Amino acid sequence: MSELPSGWARTRVGDLFDMQIGKKLNKEASVGLEQYEYVTNKNVQWNLIRFDELNRMSFSAAERNRFRLLPGDLLVTEGGEVGRTAIWEGQRSDCYFQMSLHRLRTRGAIEPRYMLHYMSYAARHGLFVDGVSQTSIAHLPQDKFAEHLVPHPVELTEQRRIVDIIDAASAQERAIEKSIAKLDKLRAGLMGELDSVECGTFEDVLSYGPQNGIYKPASSYDPEGTPIVRIDSFKGGPSDFTRNLLRLSLGASEAERYGLVTGDILINRVNSLELVGKSTAVGDLVERTVFESNMMRCKVLPGRAVPAFVETWLGGRAAKAHFRARAKSAISQASINGSDIRSCPFPQMDVPGQLRFLGQLAAVRGRQQLETAELAKLRDLKRGLVDDLLSGEA
Repeated sequence: MSELPSGWARTRVGDLFDMQIGKKLNKEASVGLEQYEYVTNKNVQWNLIRFDELNRMSFSAAERNRFRLLPGDLLVTEGGEVGRTAIWEGQRSDCYFQMSLHRLRTRGAIEPRYMLHYMSYAARHGLFVDGVSQTSIAHLPQDKFAEHLVPHPVELTEQRRIVDIIDAASAQERAIEKSIAKLDKLRAGLMGELDSVECGTFEDVLSYGPQNGIYKPASSYDPEGTPIVRIDSFKGGPSDFTRNLLRLSLGASEAERYGLVTGDILINRVNSLELVGKSTAVGDLVERTVFESNMMRCKVLPGRAVPAFVETWLGGRAAKAHFRARAKSAISQASINGSDIRSCPFPQMDVPGQLRFLGQLAAVRGRQQLETAELAKLRDLKRGLVDDLLSGEA
């Protein structure tokens, strides 16, 4: 155990807090008079209490005095993901807690929000492992939890300074998360605008296909052969077929017939019902590459459709609904055929309109990528900052 800086101490949880396990739910409590709302471990998330599924049970006058929640109380999960903690801020005037939770009420030597941040730090570093008992699920017994030593500044003012720093970083994190959520809604709104565009069929913009891919037995696969796109080679949307593909031995005519070129559209014809119709536009290729038999290849007319727009449309709500409605079910899988693909609705939008839409979508996606990268960077910095602050190293 490392030495703490001057002005710091390690104190037992049981000395810092009045600790209480909640009331046990039983048949009498569930049907008795004087029913009151109570919080259980499923309601307590990290730094958040969910109120959408509060249950009720009866509490006597003595139990209400014992188990009533007061502002500043910490609720800590005793079982499952042990140590998950939220602070009670008086969201309900008359609410209680069940025995799946520890309630910690400060004795005055520690700020509740300091302990809230410490619990997250301790759980992330596995500091409760020695105190956890294991049955069918993990448990953190009160006697073991009470013995856990919490490093903390002795002065409350220093604890509050640390809390303020962590809360400021958390506020930045929430602001970026909120911005990303707004961008998600903006992207969904753009996709939703396509629903109002009059549609013809996908056949209207096809120059070739749908064409089934090649089938080869397992014995044909060869590390020195031709790369082949399989159903697990792409997730739907943009894909990269320049690496990590299996290879197989092919004749020259087979490689020619099933060889892909940039701009081809691949549509998964056999998969689970959720994934049938999964599609991608082929991007840059570094060598001859073919596609397997459980997908179909289409080519679009250059003056009628942009491959990237086709990829986006086929991954949207209307196309997915079309494929699922027409899928033929078999054991653990579904399939679509060439007719299903040709009859898929497709917007009657000219190429300039498709390009404008793609530009708007790209702007949103680009902003999302920047925000997501910024959020990841901030979270890394925050973790390091929290570790330093709560271990006494900052």
